[in-house]
Amino acid sequence: MKLLFDQNLSPRLVNCLANLYPNSKHVYDVELDQSTDLILWAYAQQHDFIIVTRDADFNEVSLIQGFRLKLSGFVVEIVPLRRSS
Repeated sequence: MKLLFDQNLSPRLVNCLANLYPNSKHVYDVELDQSTDLILWAYAQQHDFIIVTRDADFNEVSLIQGFRLKLSGFVVEIVPLRRSS
């Protein structure tokens, strides 16, 4: 599982969680820190990332694009990009 951390989270999370989630990125790493939520969503979907955010706006995006899942014990939301079959 690869995580894509939104701009509202510290870029240091990538290194802190590298052992658990290798190949994860921060939006700064992929030059999407100024992008809209929909562009970020599309990038994550194309590159098989799970978006990690504290941004309440992603609730709206998730209603349009799919569904969301809260990961208990983590301070952020993980937004799946595909519906499970």
